[in-house]
Amino acid sequence: MSSGGPFPPQQPSPYTPPPAATPPNAAPPQPQAPQYAPPPQPAPAYSPPPPPNPSYAPQPPGSQPASTPLSPAPAFSQQQYAHSAYTPRQFSQQPAYASALAQPTPYAPPAPAAPSPAAGLPALPMPTRKGRSISIWLFGVLGFLLLGLIGYFAMALGPAASVVGLVLALFPLAIVFFGVRMIDRWEPEPKRLVFFAIAWGAIAAVGLTLLVDVALTVVVGLRPDTFSAVVQAPIVEELWKGLGVFLIFLFARRAFDGPVDGVVYGALVGAGFAFTENIQYFAVSLIEGGGAQLSVTFVMRGLLSPFAHAMFTSLTGLAIGLAARRHASVGAGFGAGLLGLVGAIVLHALWNGSAVFSDFFLLYFTLQVPLFIGFIIGIAALRREEARLTRVRLGEYAAAGWFTPEEITMLATPAGRKVGMAWAAGLRGDRRPLMREFIKDATALASVRQRAITGRDPLAVDDERALLIRTRATRAALLAY
Repeated sequence: MSSGGPFPPQQPSPYTPPPAATPPNAAPPQPQAPQYAPPPQPAPAYSPPPPPNPSYAPQPPGSQPASTPLSPAPAFSQQQYAHSAYTPRQFSQQPAYASALAQPTPYAPPAPAAPSPAAGLPALPMPTRKGRSISIWLFGVLGFLLLGLIGYFAMALGPAASVVGLVLALFPLAIVFFGVRMIDRWEPEPKRLVFFAIAWGAIAAVGLTLLVDVALTVVVGLRPDTFSAVVQAPIVEELWKGLGVFLIFLFARRAFDGPVDGVVYGALVGAGFAFTENIQYFAVSLIEGGGAQLSVTFVMRGLLSPFAHAMFTSLTGLAIGLAARRHASVGAGFGAGLLGLVGAIVLHALWNGSAVFSDFFLLYFTLQVPLFIGFIIGIAALRREEARLTRVRLGEYAAAGWFTPEEITMLATPAGRKVGMAWAAGLRGDRRPLMREFIKDATALASVRQRAITGRDPLAVDDERALLIRTRATRAALLAY
């Protein structure tokens, strides 16, 4: 019996179709039978050849597959098949193809490839910049003072020593800057305010301190080094540095949300002041003692105490930030700043006194290092409180349907942000920039909500509307395929 499919219709023809091809796994013909004669069948009919796949051929019941090599199928001419209803593949009029994979298939248009998300978002509303920046006139004052400082260093220290001091002073500045940015990662401050804080400390605070020193020399005369180091320097330096922090609170109150912001601005002002002061100390050491004395000064100021000035002024910023969180007026913020200034002066005087009245290294490891560790612990506690407040405020938007509970966990916890960034990195096109925008706008939204609740921001409604639009657009871009 044939197993190749339905029988073709029988048509009367004087020609008898040729016998079926030998199955691939059948035994080869015997030499004594030169011509193959099929056994008589009750209903002789043509059986087509087996399917193209030679690995399978049905066997009669009880038969064993042959293990001998397959013999080629007998060849027939095209004329022999002229009157047959069956046309073998080799005589068909269809073109030949190299393989089964090259066979034509019904046409199906290819699915359009989904484009990767754009690197950024389209134009979206931005929060109002009013009350979040510094007047351009203050930058003009800084530029004028910078020219005076350049002239002072060129004349008093010389260009070569000043350049060497400048290059070496960049190292402790970089250490402090990256440390402060780690604190500020939760809710980054505006770049313009960050630049102003560093510039105020490096230019204005140093320049005004030098002017006061010259004025006191003209009026009073020379003072003892002990008095200058323990009394004059802490009071005058911390006063001008604290003024920079208070100016940020005065002109950019909408970017001064709490104690963490105050610590960041105070530390940046202190880092800028230490940068310019280090230029002077390094240049003087090079002039007076050469490379040996310069190396000692660099280790003492650049490696052992790069955070000293940042830690002093951050106390002033912390006090102003606490007042800002309680919706303090300008006068209340100024009073709080004075209290923080007292703490900064005391800490600064203690630091300088350790080098004048006692063994510096003994006091450094027994007092200054524990103070610095306490400072770090306090910063960590402030950041946890800020994260808690962010989660509470965003939870209010989640209750109104703007976010899901899972998104709140992702946006308001350090672990959630890490998981969110890893998830965005696995999406097509690496959508981590979009995730950063989502986190940044959501955190800013929580701060706007806090200012709206305290009633100290009349523009909070406009900022809230803009940030809600931005967060929805960013979420849609993150989930787009």
